Amino acid sequence: MGKYVLKRLLWMIPISLGVAILVFTLMTFCPGDPAEIILGTTATEENLEAMREQLGLNDPYLVRLGDYLSDTFLHFDLGESWTTGVSIADSIVECLPRTMTLTVCTLCIAIIIGIPLGVVAAVYQNRWPDKVSMVLALLGVSIPNFWLALLLVILFSVNLGWLPAMGIGGIEYYILPAMAGATNGIATLARQTRSSMLDVIRSDYITTARAKGVPEIQVILKHALKNGLIPIITVIGTQFGKQLGGTMVIETIFAIPGMGQLIINAVNSRDYPVVQSGSIFLAIVFSLCMLVVDLLYAAVDPRIKAQYSKGKVRKKAKVVTANG
Repeated sequence: MGKYVLKRLLWMIPISLGVAILVFTLMTFCPGDPAEIILGTTATEENLEAMREQLGLNDPYLVRLGDYLSDTFLHFDLGESWTTGVSIADSIVECLPRTMTLTVCTLCIAIIIGIPLGVVAAVYQNRWPDKVSMVLALLGVSIPNFWLALLLVILFSVNLGWLPAMGIGGIEYYILPAMAGATNGIATLARQTRSSMLDVIRSDYITTARAKGVPEIQVILKHALKNGLIPIITVIGTQFGKQLGGTMVIETIFAIPGMGQLIINAVNSRDYPVVQSGSIFLAIVFSLCMLVVDLLYAAVDPRIKAQYSKGKVRKKAKVVTANG
């Protein structure tokens, strides 16, 4: 298991390099002059040229790419923002916890609501609970989260005054953003849970458990749901990545100064270093999330855990054979 984790962590190096090169290339060739955005439209050509030279924009693409990769991956220097002059590392340290808090809250709401909806839909297949659950799931996929966010603000903040409309503070500031962002996750988890449960419920061991008189709630939760968790865990992992990237819209609506808002502002101002560094950090966080998902596979399914152990057993057998 330890060797597998180490291997996955090492794979994050080429993934981060690939993300860095891709984002750097896209930002380099996208329209817009960073010097003109920084100095304004009234700047003279001499001032613009001096700013381009200062930022290194006049250097060839490969030279700039090499300098960027060297500073980032060899010297671990993310540099400073072109527009604010603030250290990028400090900005990420400040913004990333807010985005992670919003993402985790959103995912928790999706899990708490989506999985029970899917279980109920599978247990009562083709009956009214199933149809109601799937209609709710369809609405969750169809409703845009930015539109739902505005409705939630009008209802709970403007009309009722129960929750803050925007900004940062305690956990109450994350309730409305998490509710707005969780609808798609709820729908996806409900549909996947229903599909997985229906496949498992038809299995012979479920029929045997019922024939032995095992209580139905135990059959559903201990046998059916547990054995159908693998695809559900996969969806949870992908939903984490989707929520992590989708926070840009939610953070903008609710004025949460997280990674999404940081990157959007940087894109609008052509602040290349901030966009590049922010994208790398989000890619690393998502890679770590998928590693946790793979480890959860082994915790849920003994067969997968046995595959990890087989490698150790085979190695020991080879050593014994060689010594013998």
